[in-house]
Amino acid sequence: MRAGEAAAAAGVTIKALRYYEDCGLLSPGRAPNGYRDYSVEDVRLAEEIRSLGAFGLTPKETGPFLACLRAGHDAGDHCAESLVAYQQKIEALDLLVARLRHSREQLISRRDAAARRGFPSATEPLKEPDEMLPEADPLPAGLPAPVDDGAAAHLPGRTLPALSFTGTDGSDVRLNAVSEGRWVLFLYPLTGDPAADIPEGWNEIPGARGCSQEACGFRDNLEALRAEGVDRVLALSSDRADYQQALVDRLHLPYPMLSDPRLTLADALELPTFEAGGQLLYRRLTLVLRGATIEHVFYPVFPPDSHADKVARWFRGRHDA
Repeated sequence: MRAGEAAAAAGVTIKALRYYEDCGLLSPGRAPNGYRDYSVEDVRLAEEIRSLGAFGLTPKETGPFLACLRAGHDAGDHCAESLVAYQQKIEALDLLVARLRHSREQLISRRDAAARRGFPSATEPLKEPDEMLPEADPLPAGLPAPVDDGAAAHLPGRTLPALSFTGTDGSDVRLNAVSEGRWVLFLYPLTGDPAADIPEGWNEIPGARGCSQEACGFRDNLEALRAEGVDRVLALSSDRADYQQALVDRLHLPYPMLSDPRLTLADALELPTFEAGGQLLYRRLTLVLRGATIEHVFYPVFPPDSHADKVARWFRGRHDA
């Protein structure tokens, strides 16, 4: 059938059909006159894309459901891959809801503070925002643990290069001049935009999952680390700076994050990396530094949600020895 007929049957526009085709989701045939010839299956796939779009899935996120239909199933979510896609979208929406909830709380706090300044005689008490720190979702059970492949064995004793980054707090950070004392730099793969896709098979990559949980761990252990003489804690990844800022705001992180999208530090120190979803990412590791010199390396890091506590215990053990 012609594009107009197919679009009407699927309940979408002709422009949407062309977009689905550009995304590789539809592959209509060609009639002898050169016009696109859409099949009944093409219409069914377009209907599925439209239906899932009503629940917030982007066309590119519908791939597993379309593959399920092409395999002959009556429903696009009859396959295990579709259930995984559902779960990934739910987790992404949960993170987005948490970020929006935090933004709402911040707006309420600013509004109420402004009201107090503008109306000092007001007798009605204004609601204070919840003082409980937000938490990242718990890690799923059964995540594969990374093994020590020796990729960080050369790091103790190395000196950090004079690379400069802008922190999420707006400060200019030169790695070889952060502190003359002890400080901690932890590297993580990515958190990214909560509404965007995570790389395919992310949970199956040993040590990949858990960046938000690790960030909360260092937040909650920051005072304990300071009590052990740690001057600063910094985080670094290839995440875009705006993604990192969203994470800082959502989780109330009290330390700066540094964005290194070109992995310049990895090149300078030959740090371990891995590839996922067409991106080259940092493997999770933590450096303990004295000045610009690497004193100790935690690698591999697992599980990430309790790693900061392990770092704090390491410092306590050094003092007790």
